[in-house]
Amino acid sequence: MVNTDNTSELLIGSLAIAAAVLGLSGCTVYLSRYESTRSLMDTFVTITIYDTDEESASEALNAAFDRIEEIEKKASIFDETAEAFCLNRDGYLDNPSVDLLKLIKRAKEYYCLTDGYFDITVQPLLELWSEGELWKESPQEQQAKIDEAMQFVGCNNISIRNNEIYFNMDGMKITLGGITKGYAAQEALHVIADKGIKHALVNLGGDMSALGDKPDDKLWQVSLVNPDDTSQSLATFEINDKCIATSGNYIRYFDTDKKAGHILSPRTGYSSSECISVTVIADKGGKTDALATAIFVMGFEAGLKLVESLDDVECLIVDKDRIIHKSSGMDEFLSEGQ
Repeated sequence: MVNTDNTSELLIGSLAIAAAVLGLSGCTVYLSRYESTRSLMDTFVTITIYDTDEESASEALNAAFDRIEEIEKKASIFDETAEAFCLNRDGYLDNPSVDLLKLIKRAKEYYCLTDGYFDITVQPLLELWSEGELWKESPQEQQAKIDEAMQFVGCNNISIRNNEIYFNMDGMKITLGGITKGYAAQEALHVIADKGIKHALVNLGGDMSALGDKPDDKLWQVSLVNPDDTSQSLATFEINDKCIATSGNYIRYFDTDKKAGHILSPRTGYSSSECISVTVIADKGGKTDALATAIFVMGFEAGLKLVESLDDVECLIVDKDRIIHKSSGMDEFLSEGQ
């Protein structure tokens, strides 16, 4: 289920490179748009802010990127110096950082909230599908190997006690790709806000978090790519102080025939095919990240039911038949005419 890099299908709309003029307490304040893109977390990160001068803007941008890199160095399962890598290697971790502890605790919360559809312990399944040619084997051989890997799946087998994180069985591994990017995007916004900036957008590989709106009360616009034609968009969302994430199974595949998508079901061990795309808007980045992935696996009926039971969460789902389903409050975030 968990997307290893959570490659998202959200694209930020074009932003004019021009100064904005705001009238504040009788004074005229000129805000200019500053934007920077760097490669972090195995994706591209673009941060856009509005500030009064280049020096303070550069300071805020650098601090935000540093915060994302700090989280990456703890949550990576590929970097041998990262805490998450050590947890997978040893099966336990003493004195985890605040960031990793938060990520694991929230992952366990989302595991319970989604009835197990969001599960960070699917890494053995991801390795099984990505490292071999499982898709070429007979159904019987596939099932036997999947059954073997499935015994290590279950977020309820991660324990946190006495400032230690540990697995309850040997062979378990986690992947934090389905929650870390949203979390990091929001943490970057906290850093930016601490610098006194009031208008910003962090786009971390498609997981987006907005601070306020754009100058002159204009909302941030985010487009959802049409899975059948990625040069076109299906919808445009308008957000203010919100986070947004999309999960889709039409970009990355385990097989050359593009039948085995990269989002796996923790219940079956196979690629999920109930949906094509799921977009979630909420107040927290980690929440949008996790819920988009979980709903993708659940399917639109169970997904909509879950979203309607939650406060301040909305979703738009494109099911396997390419029918669009919206939660009751999603229209509030769609631009006019959609």
